[in-house]
Amino acid sequence: MDDHNKRVIETALLCAQEPLTVADLSRLFIEDITTSDIDEALIEIQRNWDDKGMELVHIATGWRFQSRLSMREYLDRLTPEKPPKYSRAVMETLAIIAYRQPVTRGEIEEIRGVAVSSNVMKQLEDRGWVEVIGHKETIGRPGLYATTKQFLDDLSLTNLQSLPILEDAAPMAAAAQLGQAVMEFDPSATVETVIIDADAQEVNETEVEVVEIVVEETTIEIAEEETIEEVTPESENNPDETK
Repeated sequence: MDDHNKRVIETALLCAQEPLTVADLSRLFIEDITTSDIDEALIEIQRNWDDKGMELVHIATGWRFQSRLSMREYLDRLTPEKPPKYSRAVMETLAIIAYRQPVTRGEIEEIRGVAVSSNVMKQLEDRGWVEVIGHKETIGRPGLYATTKQFLDDLSLTNLQSLPILEDAAPMAAAAQLGQAVMEFDPSATVETVIIDADAQEVNETEVEVVEIVVEETTIEIAEEETIEEVTPESENNPDETK
């Protein structure tokens, strides 16, 4: 592919608000451009940006430019506002869904050993990380949860096979492993990034160890403090029958 066509592809990617697929990029040209030609052009553009603050990456929904990890400390200064927090319960639930999907809410509770708050599931769904993809053919037909393409994009992953291999099946270990994966795969401040604070001090009643997330150049802290929702079985008030 000639330099002009490569410049067209590069410009389209820089101006796009969403990742672009090879099929999207092929529509830029009237003449016949093969997908292999576009693939080769994308690799060349990647190499041309090796020494710059931006990089071209391939994720689940296509190709996009994003800032490098080394630029994060500077970009963070543009967003000084205090971030919201996600609890340990949210991170554990997300990790279980990511590694065991499709999975029901009851199965998540069985793995974690505690009830899953409706607010936890709502946060994950509102963030666009998980969704119900069907229902299990059993009593009550509970919903089956799975991660979304948005989840993969936020972690800069091309597919679920890119998730790290778990060394420990415990929910918190899975959450930590997922956090490490995000650190490895997200090299920019424009994509959601989980950072485990290895130097955090022991928690007390007023202080919690935090995990930071960067979302679109905005830092979000995740407090590793969990409030366990207690489940109280409904009382059965069945009056004795009088014969």
